Amino acid sequence: VIRYFTSNSASKVFCSPMLLSIFSHFSLFHMAANMYVLWSFSSSIVNILGQEQSMAVYLSAGVISNFVSYVCKFATGRYGPSLGASGAIMTVLATVYTKIPEGRLAIIFLLMFTFIAGNALKAIITMDRAGMILGWKFFDHAAHLGGTVFGIWYITYGHELTWKNREPLVKIWHEMRTNGPKKRGGSK
Repeated sequence: VIRYFTSNSASKVFCSPMLLSIFSHFSLFHMAANMYVLWSFSSSIVNILGQEQSMAVYLSAGVISNFVSYVCKFATGRYGPSLGASGAIMTVLATVYTKIPEGRLAIIFLLMFTFIAGNALKAIITMDRAGMILGWKFFDHAAHLGGTVFGIWYITYGHELTWKNREPLVKIWHEMRTNGPKKRGGSK
């Protein structure tokens, strides 16, 4: 589990943990908090992007936020493992907040205090920037920022660049699935 489900820039295994670590959590509370936030915003992102695109963005965000974390850990020399879905979840939040900046939000158990989504996004970015600069280790602030920036980029530019131009890749995929892999070279 530590080798494949924990993202660690000092590990010998780089690629698969970048995706698989979004499915592991430190504790039951860690998992419950991440899943509650994901559940709270999942219907919004599905309404904005659709089911398939939402899943593709979420999984891509897990890899991208972990990659940003790796780069920052190499740059600062602050190595250590990280796990959890918060980088990918930050992409979901940033996507929704960017698309619906005037949306009203509330915190669980404090429903009488509401705030605007755009302000929440600014506060999250500020907290994670401070965490990176000051070296706070409670969260993987680099992964959070990587996920946030990816979410903002995707909803602003990425949707047009990737999802709307996916047809050639989808066609190749369907041909491969229908016809099977093409054999190369001669046969006996």
